[in-house]
Amino acid sequence: MNSTSSSLSIFYDGNCPLCLAEMQHLKKHDTKNLIVLIDIHQDNFEAQYPSVKFNDAMKVLHGKYQGKILLGLSVTHRAWTITGKGFWVAPLNFPIIKTIAHVFYLFFAKYRHQISTFLAPKLGIPLPNCQKGTCYGNTTSNHHRRK
Repeated sequence: MNSTSSSLSIFYDGNCPLCLAEMQHLKKHDTKNLIVLIDIHQDNFEAQYPSVKFNDAMKVLHGKYQGKILLGLSVTHRAWTITGKGFWVAPLNFPIIKTIAHVFYLFFAKYRHQISTFLAPKLGIPLPNCQKGTCYGNTTSNHHRRK
């Protein structure tokens, strides 16, 4: 794993089409290669990254920056700030907006697979592993369903 003091590791759900599309979009703006994307569905995930538990990462986006674990929109804010696009997400730190955005984020995180099934086709994002609101990745992985 690429790890410098200014790099950010993002632990994301690679079985979520919207999440994957967002990570790909983010990496296009990561011209200094400071963001490391880690799919939580990879084999031996918890053995490779013991500070991040799979079940916790399925509930909320996790990131690791300067030795600290970031959660949810804090990961998003840090990521876009690193790419130089922090102005896109700056309002997420405004007091009232932060509270409202957090509630919406938790709703999205909980229902991201169903939301992906609905929105991805409308946005032109492929749904290669999704059926009836449930997305599957590595068929040998026992982590293929949200718990």
